[in-house]
Amino acid sequence: MIATVTASTATGRVAGSLFGLAYGDALGKPTEFLTVTEIVRRYGPGGPRELTGDPALVTDDTQMALAVAWALHEAPAYTAEAVEPLLRQRFVDWSVSPENNRAPGMTCLRACAELARGARWQEATVAGSKGCGANMRVTPVGLLDVDLDTMAGLAQLQAGLTHGHPTGLAASELTAYAVRLLRDGAALPELPGLLTERAREQRTVYREDWLGDLWQRPGESDAAGFVARGWDDCLRVLDRLEAALARPDDGGDPCRFTGEGWIAEEALATALLCALRHADDPVGALARGATTAGDSDSIAALAGAFAGAAYGMAAWPAGWADRIEYAGQLAALADALDAGASQR
Repeated sequence: MIATVTASTATGRVAGSLFGLAYGDALGKPTEFLTVTEIVRRYGPGGPRELTGDPALVTDDTQMALAVAWALHEAPAYTAEAVEPLLRQRFVDWSVSPENNRAPGMTCLRACAELARGARWQEATVAGSKGCGANMRVTPVGLLDVDLDTMAGLAQLQAGLTHGHPTGLAASELTAYAVRLLRDGAALPELPGLLTERAREQRTVYREDWLGDLWQRPGESDAAGFVARGWDDCLRVLDRLEAALARPDDGGDPCRFTGEGWIAEEALATALLCALRHADDPVGALARGATTAGDSDSIAALAGAFAGAAYGMAAWPAGWADRIEYAGQLAALADALDAGASQR
């Protein structure tokens, strides 16, 4: 049980968040396409709480989060011009990797095929998709020690390469912002209000220096109106989150209140609901995310990213770090993001 954050746990928040994402992903991987009844029958009412396999395998959620993290690590500067080619190459490399055999999302695959052809990313992206594939991988952006405008630009850029819908952009920024707030010491119960405030402040802010002409498509009259649609979707689901938190927890599927997580804003809200319902039990937050009728691996992964950013590596069982797939990359990137981001 985790009751407080100490100075020692705070120093491990970057690693805690990256590893927490992978742990949630691994716990949700075998439950993603099961009903809640089937999950409970297999794991009991508490859901999966133990890693299985050696290593415990993850999905494309962790693979793509690693791709984003490596691109950020390699970037000579945090600008659109410097980061976009690195993201492009990492995403394309992932798309053709033999390890990309974990039921990857079609939006990412379609966009990566166009990126591989050399298309401008604003044309390669799947303009109508707000699937959760953009914000399941954005956690590394929230762990950088950069100003909020740079964080927002990076979050939206990495989303936009594959998911061109304004809600994919807004939800990715909010997901990164949630990780950032927790990394900096915000308490989990503060998040719904802080995220709502951010969404209202950013509602008509179009980041042209990062997104270019992405907004220019049939039916759009201006950039502010384009991006406002995304923020409005996020505000609506945050209202649903607040309403859910106002009710006693009945122990059931959190997707009933904030959605199944297949789309970006619902993945954020349902993961937050799991993390908030189990603020004193981070492994329980992962298990709750994995015991859903929706996109269980993505929900549990984001819940793990949030809990890990709040509590550090102390949130997780000690033996897990040696058993999770890509453990070496996760550790190396955590060290790099923790030590080197502020020097950019």
